[in-house]
Amino acid sequence: MHRKTFLKTGGLAGLGAAMSNQQAFGENLTSNSIDKLVDANGNFVLQPLPYNENFLEPYMDAETVHLHYTFHHGGATKAANNDLRKIHEAMDSNNLEVVDFWTKKLSYHLSSHILHSIFWTNLTNKKTDPSGDLLKRIEKDFGSYDKLKGYLAETSKNVDGNGWGILGYQPYTDKISVLQCENHEKLTQWGVIPLLVVDVWEHSYYLKYKNKRADFVDALFNILNWDNAAQRFNEAVRLTK
Repeated sequence: MHRKTFLKTGGLAGLGAAMSNQQAFGENLTSNSIDKLVDANGNFVLQPLPYNENFLEPYMDAETVHLHYTFHHGGATKAANNDLRKIHEAMDSNNLEVVDFWTKKLSYHLSSHILHSIFWTNLTNKKTDPSGDLLKRIEKDFGSYDKLKGYLAETSKNVDGNGWGILGYQPYTDKISVLQCENHEKLTQWGVIPLLVVDVWEHSYYLKYKNKRADFVDALFNILNWDNAAQRFNEAVRLTK
């Protein structure tokens, strides 16, 4: 499949210039369709969670999941729709003095919507480990899963302020990369396709873990869905070759 087709798959059609290459994460990878970010009219939509809110306990409590999904992810989805609407209004009225403001807002809110959509599918209620082609690539690029695990955990724990730890596939170099993302959109690499993301915004953990981000990250490794990450890796490689 050519890159042009890749950018049109998985419900991403219609975003056009509003999304840069590193935000084109490929086809829908889960049966619950949570990766489908837009509806038939091109509006950003919040898909249902792929599990009940208490599914991730005891490592992530139901109240945190509810607040996180409903108000933080849901709020970002609504805001992204508003940002895009304001951009179109400014273009239609030729009031281009404000488009830079709304474009920056869209970068923030849409990145939040995308990363959160991946985050929910990256979690399960049992411990998993990398396998298959993903494990082989981890061992090739990092030496071992244990080394990668330490690297990803430390990177996530030490994000300045709020942000994400991200394990992604870089098609331009054909390597797996670990990124430290501030907010939702800063410190990214062009072209990287996220495979597994660790949300370290305070709203992800503060009710249960208080200010102990490191404890939350360590606990999260008990419920990371490496099967989902492996599926994303296989699709990313297939769609970018």
